[in-house]
Amino acid sequence: MRFPKIWLLRHGQTEWNAERRIQGQLESPLTPLGVQHARRQAALMAPVMAQSPACYASPLGRAQQTADIALGGAPFVTDPRLAEAFAGDFQGMTLDEVAAQYPQVHGNNPRNLDLFCEAPGGEGYDSFHGRILDFMQSLTGPSVVVAHGLLGQVMRGIVCGLSRDRMAALPNGQGCVYVLENVAETVLE
Repeated sequence: MRFPKIWLLRHGQTEWNAERRIQGQLESPLTPLGVQHARRQAALMAPVMAQSPACYASPLGRAQQTADIALGGAPFVTDPRLAEAFAGDFQGMTLDEVAAQYPQVHGNNPRNLDLFCEAPGGEGYDSFHGRILDFMQSLTGPSVVVAHGLLGQVMRGIVCGLSRDRMAALPNGQGCVYVLENVAETVLE
């Protein structure tokens, strides 16, 4: 499956990222380091933004805050399909708390993508993958997307033709830009 070129930005570090706390669709503001991540993305994106690409962002505050900085004030469309995976009962818990309270689920899912998608009361992988693919299929030209780590793993995996297991193993960098084009990704740092 082919898609238009996508520049994918994960939001900068948040307070809950620093605490190893599961955000899912809950809110947590960027840390000072997270603001630096977004500023680094702004420098990387300046030549791209000069071309006036279509820009999209998750509705969640951390992605909105990152988009405001990283896109240099350019307008963007907020799309609910770009929200992070809904992690059900795990939202607001630290990874250590999940391990203590849900040892079997935690033990069977060592990677965050799988863990979040197996959360009791959560969205689940199939629904999450489906809405990301739906968004990607709606793109009509080169696009900038500001979103989240797990969403980014799935989007990057779809473009590159990866299995779910390989998606879950992808790195989740902050302060970089993933360029997705021609069934491959490159990273601008």
